[in-house]
Amino acid sequence: MDLYLRGHTALVTGSSRGTGLVIARRLLTEGARVLVHGLEPGQAERAVAEIGGGVPVTGDITGDAGSAEVLAACAGETVDILINNYGTADAGTWEGSDTEDWLLAYQKNVLSAQRLIRALLPGMRARPFARIINLGTVGSTQPNARMPQYYAAKGALATLTISLAREVAGTGIRVNLVSPGLILTPEVESAWLERGRARGWGSTWAEIEPHVAADIPIRRIARREEVADLVAFLASPLADAIHGQNIRVDGGAMETLT
Repeated sequence: MDLYLRGHTALVTGSSRGTGLVIARRLLTEGARVLVHGLEPGQAERAVAEIGGGVPVTGDITGDAGSAEVLAACAGETVDILINNYGTADAGTWEGSDTEDWLLAYQKNVLSAQRLIRALLPGMRARPFARIINLGTVGSTQPNARMPQYYAAKGALATLTISLAREVAGTGIRVNLVSPGLILTPEVESAWLERGRARGWGSTWAEIEPHVAADIPIRRIARREEVADLVAFLASPLADAIHGQNIRVDGGAMETLT
């Protein structure tokens, strides 16, 4: 399916690795011009080399100065697709996380997106087509007790998305939130392989995954490519009627809890 992304420019934050890198690669295959972002020097350049395309931009978007660096690197680019993928789930507990931990979670998972949205919004308003897609988590509506500062920040990102969707009503901007559940990453696979072998579930991922996904209706964990496919679709003109939504990619797992 042609998503008609040729001629459009996307900035994907945190795309030097992980899910962001997969999203950047997916947008490239659709013909979009992709600004590949890394927080530290060299990260974006290595990512561009790995996926075979894109324009590297660098800046620590957890602060004003680094965000300004990214925006300066984007000067001259017509960014009409903003993918706020960057965010981190730092360890924490209710009793063990102090004020600084909570503030840092907000900087990483909320203000990193807000700064770029605020700067790019005027240009997007002036265009007939623009997309803002935020990457959240299913935990924004069903948080765990652990990492409370992370889930609180992602909950704020979810409400930010709805507020922004209402703010841009009547324009060509579409705003949505993509909320993955458990995703199969190298780190997740490695951790569960170790646990699964210790529990006697088997020795390969094919043997262990059904146990890990026993409570997931599709009986497997979502892949990063599936998240990227959804993001690419939402970024396209084909998704023009999808606005202000929180779309979960969790294999139906959350449906069993509601």
